[in-house]
Amino acid sequence: MDTAIRVEGLVKQYGSVTAVDQVSFTVNRGEIFGILGPNGAGKTTTLEVIEGLLAPTEGEVTVLGLDVLKHRNEVKARIGVQLQSSAYFDYLSLKEILSLMGSFYPKRIEPQTLLEQVGLLDKSGSYVKHLSGGQVQRFTVAASLINDPELLFLDEPTTGLDPQARRNIWGLIREIHQRGVTVVLTTHYMEEAEELCDRLAIMDGGSLKAVDTPRNLVGRLQAAYTVKLAMDNPLTEDQMASLNGSVEFVQELDGNSYLLRLKSGPSSLGKVLDEMVRSDINLERLEIAPVTLEDVFLELTGNELRD
Repeated sequence: MDTAIRVEGLVKQYGSVTAVDQVSFTVNRGEIFGILGPNGAGKTTTLEVIEGLLAPTEGEVTVLGLDVLKHRNEVKARIGVQLQSSAYFDYLSLKEILSLMGSFYPKRIEPQTLLEQVGLLDKSGSYVKHLSGGQVQRFTVAASLINDPELLFLDEPTTGLDPQARRNIWGLIREIHQRGVTVVLTTHYMEEAEELCDRLAIMDGGSLKAVDTPRNLVGRLQAAYTVKLAMDNPLTEDQMASLNGSVEFVQELDGNSYLLRLKSGPSSLGKVLDEMVRSDINLERLEIAPVTLEDVFLELTGNELRD
């Protein structure tokens, strides 16, 4: 399979702070590749080095077979970039902004075509400041496509959007991907990563924790189900130890709540409940659910995914 991006031993430092630490991965042509992690994980910094916006402290990055430092202009002509925040001219219409941006590229798509693709054709004469949050995000995607890129970068494309607007962006990303564009996106939304991505890189604290398909990442955990318990009082050490025979993992969440991973699926739940009765543990609430990417993230980092 052809490689669209190769990152080897990437390090990015700001003074004494290491934002990205020895990160290596590849992105295949034709896939949607996600970088998942909380704010401050190093996702955006990694993306900006790949895009040629930042120089790495160490490591090598090739994009579409080109060294991103040696061939920066050629790389930029073949990629599209949607940043977390973008500033546009206040008194140019959407069509005029896209026309201006397109004038910088030898290859470009007509503004009207792009606006139709993102569902904003009826807004072509409007100013960005008059758009809703979801419409602004769709316009930033349109702007990133102006040069008909082979490779598209989307940095937190749905942050701050309501559920309906978020799903509209998901549909747009799928349409772009179906046209043969390789997509790399960052996100801190588990559902988004599972819905969109063929493969995922999980980052935390500037380090790469795992790279695989969502299904394979979930399959790495031995447990099939998780149980969340809410107690009237915190568990004692003896009470927590008494549960270890039936669960793989016990994590204290907040207050008097705990997360358990069952060793052998729902059949283990009866053993857990029996042991709770024997250990005089009073249960207020119980929730059982299949293992998800959030459980994978918790296993890899020791933390729940946070905003």
